Amino acid sequence: MAGELASHAAETAAHGGVDLVQVVALLAAGVIAVPIFRRLGLGSVLGYLAAGLAVGPFGLQLVNDPEAILHAAELGVVLFLFIIGLEMEPGKLWALRRQIFGLGVLQVAISGALLTGVGVLVGFSPPVAFVAGMGFVLTSTAIVMQLLAERGEMASASGQKVVSILLLEDLAIVPLLGVVALMAPSDGTGEAANPWIAVGLAVASIAALGFVGRLVLNPMFRILANARAREVMTAAALLVVLGAALLFQVGGLSMAMGAFLAGVLLSTSSFRHQLEADVEPFRGLLLGLFFLAVGMSLDLSVVAEQWQLIAISVVSYMVVKAIAIYGLARVLKADHAEALSRAMLMAQGGEFAFVLFSTAVSSGLISSEQNAIFTATVIISMVLTPFSMMLLKLLPEPQVSMEGMEEPNGLKGNVLLIGFGRFGQIASQPLIAKGYSVAIIDNDAEMIRVASRFGMKVYYGDGTRLDILHAAGAETAEIVLVCVDKKADSLRIVELLKSEFPLSQVLARAFDRGHAIELVKLGVEYQIRELFESALSFSSETLRRLGTDSGEIADLVEGVRERDRQRFAAQVVGGMQAGRDLLLSNADDQARESGSVKGPAEPVLPVSAEPDGKI
Repeated sequence: MAGELASHAAETAAHGGVDLVQVVALLAAGVIAVPIFRRLGLGSVLGYLAAGLAVGPFGLQLVNDPEAILHAAELGVVLFLFIIGLEMEPGKLWALRRQIFGLGVLQVAISGALLTGVGVLVGFSPPVAFVAGMGFVLTSTAIVMQLLAERGEMASASGQKVVSILLLEDLAIVPLLGVVALMAPSDGTGEAANPWIAVGLAVASIAALGFVGRLVLNPMFRILANARAREVMTAAALLVVLGAALLFQVGGLSMAMGAFLAGVLLSTSSFRHQLEADVEPFRGLLLGLFFLAVGMSLDLSVVAEQWQLIAISVVSYMVVKAIAIYGLARVLKADHAEALSRAMLMAQGGEFAFVLFSTAVSSGLISSEQNAIFTATVIISMVLTPFSMMLLKLLPEPQVSMEGMEEPNGLKGNVLLIGFGRFGQIASQPLIAKGYSVAIIDNDAEMIRVASRFGMKVYYGDGTRLDILHAAGAETAEIVLVCVDKKADSLRIVELLKSEFPLSQVLARAFDRGHAIELVKLGVEYQIRELFESALSFSSETLRRLGTDSGEIADLVEGVRERDRQRFAAQVVGGMQAGRDLLLSNADDQARESGSVKGPAEPVLPVSAEPDGKI
């Protein structure tokens, strides 16, 4: 069956028609593989890579030209970098200049030198080892960005450092291509000036994009917005991204870098969010296609013939690069966890290595066989990256530094407060103001250090441990406040307190309604949902700005509180579906606006009030 489909695909391509077999095969492979891999905890990237290998020339042979698909799918990386650029305002980018041109340059230079040495030890000549090593230095922007996005670390401080390094590596492809051209065997044609021409084209491309971005794009989008044609705005967004990518490609630069700079130039535009919404669907689809194409590009015949050399290369390059990244991060004051995470995340080669290798082949610096070996090495390293990140999760948590920490030992206080986050910090203030003795424990070392800088004394201790509760004075405290943010920890602490210290009153912070019901069933004297009162206060201010007088606002809010108390009491006994009739609904208002319900709205009055016919 697969052979017949492949034959049909080849026949369709020969006649110049649209090959739906390949399109359907690619879509089906992604749709089937990615959910399975995500359910298994392997991540979407590995799912796409495996799906590509399955439908490619070394699997079911439904797609026989992965290189063509890879070139088209690189647009996914381009669109991804454009969206990142939209989030990176010029001021923010300027603030990262030391990380980009400091940390980035150091990582590229140190890793490149070490990997070139590895290539020489493996048996390659110095020029060939340089190409292989510097190609492997260029981390996969697509894989790293996807993994950062899945882990929610794109905007974190450590994530911003990784993004800065990736940007520098994208820039590094330009001088590397020039170096490869200079190292190429001379053919006597006297084209020594070519590198300088390439540099001139690169500078001209950057200048042209800057000019267009500052003086043309915003007026153009303003005109298109006034035309009120959504599809034209979408087309214009794609035009900007692809136009910037084409301009940089012509200038010998990275297409992704061109799209990123276009995004940066538009990051302060009032059309920024519209552009992001227009581009996002294409970005996700094409980025998935990119990973499919990478999986299809793995030449299993080369792997089978040169498996020993490739295995040695993959392991040695990844280990040495990871060691270099980890060591540099530690020297620059990153903690162990951040340094290890960055090393595992960036230990692979990337898509720009293929560009460097193809240039080296065309210039005669490396052979076609060496190119196939290097390409397979990079692709396998990309495939292994999601596995290495899974391995990172299995490693034991780093030992918490106890410098400046003090554990509780025989604490005495009227109140024991467990958990000194946002909630606990506010809850402690009125108690301290009244003059009560408040003992505080928390298991977040960084939080304790920050609190100490503000004059607060917080002891290091895990409230889910009975020995810590004894040491913190739970048996002598009049009241224990459970202010931790994790539901499981909160329930465990309350369970211990009620069983071991029954004379202490327990007041607890609830994450949501279900958590509050569980706390009540465990016997807490008082619980409050962490957002309930702030939401009522927020709604009260809204009513005030809409013209409602303060007396009516107080009645309305008290009515909501009373309904909530009654509904909560019903849910404690009868489950989450009980008391639904006490929940006010806007469904009748929506139906009335659409004309499907006639007549006036029911008045919204406090539960304790008698309806008097007035709205």
